[in-house]
Amino acid sequence: MTDYLPLFRSFLARRSEVHFAYDVAAQQVVYLSEAYEQLTGDPANHAAEDWSHLLAAVHPDDWEYLRQQVAQAAPGALVEDVELRLERPTRPQWLRVSVQQVADAQGQPFIIGAVRDITVEKAVALNAQKFTTKKDATLEILSHDLAGPLAMLQQLADQLRYELPEASEATRHLLDLMQRICQQGTDLIRDFVDTEFLESANLELKTERADLAAWLGQAMQEYQQSEQLTRLHFEYIPYEQPLYVSFDINKLQQVLNNLVSNAIKFTPDGGHIRVQLERRGEYARFTIGDTGVGIPAPLQPVLFEKFTKARRPGLRGEKTTGLGMSVIQTIVGLHHGHIWFESTEGVGTTMYVEVPALPA
Repeated sequence: MTDYLPLFRSFLARRSEVHFAYDVAAQQVVYLSEAYEQLTGDPANHAAEDWSHLLAAVHPDDWEYLRQQVAQAAPGALVEDVELRLERPTRPQWLRVSVQQVADAQGQPFIIGAVRDITVEKAVALNAQKFTTKKDATLEILSHDLAGPLAMLQQLADQLRYELPEASEATRHLLDLMQRICQQGTDLIRDFVDTEFLESANLELKTERADLAAWLGQAMQEYQQSEQLTRLHFEYIPYEQPLYVSFDINKLQQVLNNLVSNAIKFTPDGGHIRVQLERRGEYARFTIGDTGVGIPAPLQPVLFEKFTKARRPGLRGEKTTGLGMSVIQTIVGLHHGHIWFESTEGVGTTMYVEVPALPA
């Protein structure tokens, strides 16, 4: 029988991916393609003799995750696209690893696989996520900050109409015009933000393993920096350890932004909005609590319905489509999670979101 292995060795030697074979019984690397030196800066023959120094550079959380994935996989099953971080002096090096447990003709176990450097594409993705996080939070903050003065002018026009019952027809016309322009401006601002939310909340998930604690802390920084504009106080109570979840970062960003936006809409100036993250058994739970006006009891059972009757204008005139909570519930459900709330009129509302956490 023709031995095709030398042909494949020549092919693999020219690939940018690193391919390897590991003898489980001997605890030794028996094959390592030449791309390894390009990937790590360490000669392939050195790693074949002892690659403990390389394993020591792998982030412990990522190494444990890969070990769990391999242990849970059926014999012969391919474990694909597990992302690992290598601790480097300047910044982490990101690798994407695919491995498979196989046996040779004598039944001896081996682990074979491929490793690819994804540091550049990961940096691009992380920068895009940071931009999206900042953009979405900024839109909500600006919509509140811009719509507030327009709503106030609209109220002043109402007050002037009340105090000037004998006003001339020209004056009444100007007051009508002021009210109409203010309402159109408020609607335009809110329509823009709502459209952005609905367009980016399509139902195709692109999940990845990420630290929910680090992501949520980054998202809340934008709101905390806006306290002077929103005239509200934002508090974030973090989970003090990494909390890994497999989630679509952009979609969960929309969930957070919409819930915080609702809290802003219905919390008077000087109020308090608190976001907290914790682990509850197999779930990661984050809560958004406010000291707002609360949700009237008759509206609570229909809050998550499409075009719900529970939709109300915000305290500063912000309008709503009635779709937001329905979309949020769908996104959370696609993550195999749950969302619910507690609310008391005149006291405030707390929203609870739980999504499955990866094993600690």
